Parts: sequence; C-alpha cells; structure tokens
Amino acid sequence: MLQAMKHLEDFTAENFYISAPDVDTFKYNRQLKSLTIRQTDMSDLDPGLFQPMPHLQVLDFSESKIKSLDFLFQADLSALRCLKLSSNEITVINETVFQFLPALTYLDLQNNPFTCDCSNAGFIQWVKNNNQTQVANAYQYTCSFPVAEQGNKLLDFHIQSCWMDVSFLCFISSTCLVVLTLLASFIYYFLRWQLAYAYRLFLAFLYDSRKRKAGARHRYDAFISYNVDDEAWVYQEMLPALEGEQGWRLCLHHRDFQPGKPIIENITDAIYGSRKTICVINRRYLQSEWCSREIQMASFRLFDEQKDVLVLLFLEEIPAHQLSPYYRMRKLVKKRTYLSWPQAGQHTGVFWQNVGRALETGDAPTETTDLLPGPAGR
Repeated sequence: MLQAMKHLEDFTAENFYISAPDVDTFKYNRQLKSLTIRQTDMSDLDPGLFQPMPHLQVLDFSESKIKSLDFLFQADLSALRCLKLSSNEITVINETVFQFLPALTYLDLQNNPFTCDCSNAGFIQWVKNNNQTQVANAYQYTCSFPVAEQGNKLLDFHIQSCWMDVSFLCFISSTCLVVLTLLASFIYYFLRWQLAYAYRLFLAFLYDSRKRKAGARHRYDAFISYNVDDEAWVYQEMLPALEGEQGWRLCLHHRDFQPGKPIIENITDAIYGSRKTICVINRRYLQSEWCSREIQMASFRLFDEQKDVLVLLFLEEIPAHQLSPYYRMRKLVKKRTYLSWPQAGQHTGVFWQNVGRALETGDAPTETTDLLPGPAGR
C-alpha cells in the first residue's frame, strides 16, 4: 500500500502495530515529513527505519514503551524539528544525542519515569542551558528513581555535586606532588640517617621481643665490631688472647655472619645473640658507615635492656675535640667501660686480662663503676 505513495508526507498510526514496523516499511516514502506511531511497543525499534526519511521534521512515538533515546544516534534525522516521546519508559538520557538533532526546536518528554541522580546531570544541564529547543513543561518532570527522590522535580536536582572541576583537581594534584617532592628531598637531605636509625631500632625491638618470647640463650660471649682495615689486628692480637687463651666465644662478621642474609639482620642477630659487644675504635672506625650502624644498634640495646652489654676498646689516641662530631661516641666514652691499646704498651697481658674482666661482669649497669685503663684525660 505504501509503495505507491511516493509523495506521502504525513503518516499516523495509533494502536495499529503490534511491534515496531519493519525496517523497510517506509523505504518508498522519501518525502515523509511527519511520522506518528502511538500506543505501540517500539522497544525493539531499528534505527534503519528512518534511513529513507531525510526530510522528516516531526516524529511522535508517544506511549510506545521506549526505554532509551539511543536509536537517535544512528537515525540520521538532521531535519527533525519536533520530537514527542511522552508517556514512555525513559529513565536516563544521554545529552550528547541532541548533537545528532541539529534542527530540533521542540521536545516533549512528559510522563517518563526519570532517574534523579548524576546519570541525568548532563541532560538536566542541557535543558536549563540550551537556547534552541523548547522542552515542553520541563519544570513539571518528576523523579521516579531513586526512592528517596520520588515526587521531586527533575530540574531541582542539584547537579553541582556531580561535576568534577578538572582544573581544580589538576591544581590540587600538582600542588600535592610538589609538596611531597620537597618534603621527600628535605627528609632525605636532613633526616635520612635518623630515619634509617629509627628503622634499625624498630627491627632491633622486634628481634629482642621475639628472642625474649623464645627464651633463646646467647650463642656468643661477645660480638666484635671493627673496621675492615683492622681485621689483621683482630685476628693476630685479639683472637689468640680472648678465644685461644681465655676461651671466650667471639662473633666476627667475616667469619660468623650468615651468607645471603641481609647485613642489617646479621648485625642485629650478632649483637642480640651475644652477651656483650666490643667496639674496636679508631678514626677509620668512626668514619665507617657500617661500624656506625653497629655501635648505634649496640647503644640501643644498652638503652633498652639497661645492662652492661657494651665495651669500648680504643686502638689509638683520639683527642676529645676529634670526638665532638661523633656525639654518640663522646657520650658513651663519658659513661661506659673502655680500654686503650696504646696505653697497654708492653703489658699486653694485663690489657687482655682487663678485657676478660669486662666480659666477666654481670648484667648490672656499669655507669658508676671504675673505668678500665683508658686514654689520659678522659
């Protein structure tokens, strides 16, 4: 019937179709300007239906169970001026669909169950701001979803909370990045050693707590903390006297550290696994990073346990003013037991007897005990 109506301009069908018309229904009616199909289930509408209608100006699909306007993205309705979709099932509208309707001047969406949330924020803003299209009774559109918004007006929904100010977000992000960079640089330059020390103290605390719970016994009588340049002295002088003659069990990092284990864990195990720590000190020792870490760990154990666990042994005379930069060492020298190898002179046997006495002392703090022979004037 429609094939013969090549000049048909207006077509109306109400409660006529059972479902959406076939895609080829109007392929012979290229002059069609108004199309009305009401009271029909158009939920399965094929956008190809509009391909033969380049001049369509009025489209009325009211009461047709349409759920979305997505079909308009592919409909090619550049001449459409009036769109009526009242009493359908439309809940959310993507405002970008109206970019495909450049000639649209009238829009009727009454009696649709709109959702009042951020999914419709773009459509609400479009309705308020566009100057070309008249949206019929837009201020009467009501919310059906969510339940908390039911009965409220669609255009009263506050869309400000839905928009993210990208420029402000970029400003905040870049500011935070700059501040974090400056803070990280400041911490690294001024506080890196304090943080490293705090980390090691934390590890030592965990280690000590674990050992106390396990009730572990000390494996060694003393851990020897020394600079690698003094290794020959340790092996030639200290080991024969303390291990060979006196029978002490000593822990030396070159000999007794566990291979493959992180060095900081080896240091912690050695200090807490020994009754005492003997620090073999000279200028090279004070300048060594790892030696500094060892004496810091031993100092923490001294502070934590309040026991006589630290013995200082000076291999050379170090004036007081040269100890000033090493405030921790200077403080320990004022309070702890210490010995001087240069002052032993030819009486090395007495010197090693004094070291043995230091290793024999019990757990009581020795801050008030007599100092063993040390550098003059200290």
